Amino acid sequence: MTVFTVNLNSVMELTDEQFYQLSWHNETLRLERTAAGELIIMPAAGGIASNRNATLTAKLYNWNHRAELGIAFDSSTGFKLKGGAIRSPDASWLTRDRWEAMSPEQRKRFPPLCPDFVVELLSPSDSLSATQEKMQEYLDNGARLGWLINRRTRQVEIYRPGREVEVLENPATLSGETVMPGFVLNLELIW
Repeated sequence: MTVFTVNLNSVMELTDEQFYQLSWHNETLRLERTAAGELIIMPAAGGIASNRNATLTAKLYNWNHRAELGIAFDSSTGFKLKGGAIRSPDASWLTRDRWEAMSPEQRKRFPPLCPDFVVELLSPSDSLSATQEKMQEYLDNGARLGWLINRRTRQVEIYRPGREVEVLENPATLSGETVMPGFVLNLELIW
């Protein structure tokens, strides 16, 4: 399966409202928009990738439910980043105060901010370099912690502002560090 990138810029500029309507009326498609205005169409996840993503999201949600520190999101949430991109991390989390600072309309559409925490679970159709660029884009837009989990190589890249990317080989767990105190992901459930 292949990710398709469509450059509409020579024909039209896809506004936020048009992208929202396109996403709404094509809910079976997984869509993102780059800062350059390109439309990215991603294939549906396969069974194993979808299961691992659901497990990851459930663990994040369950921790957040107990901790009551913020709001957890699944892969269907699009976030409008400062540069104009609309990205949908596989799982993400946002502090409660940042969520509550938005208007109800902003919460209903694509929240106009970058989550504090983002996770990308590399799918068979994903390009490693493109996903690494996306992780850097999250950092550039305010993410405080990011994980790029590569199941094929059992490797995790940890992204933090102002620091080099840390690469872990076959870690047993990952920590939410100071961003999400007490959150620990057992990677045996993901591998």
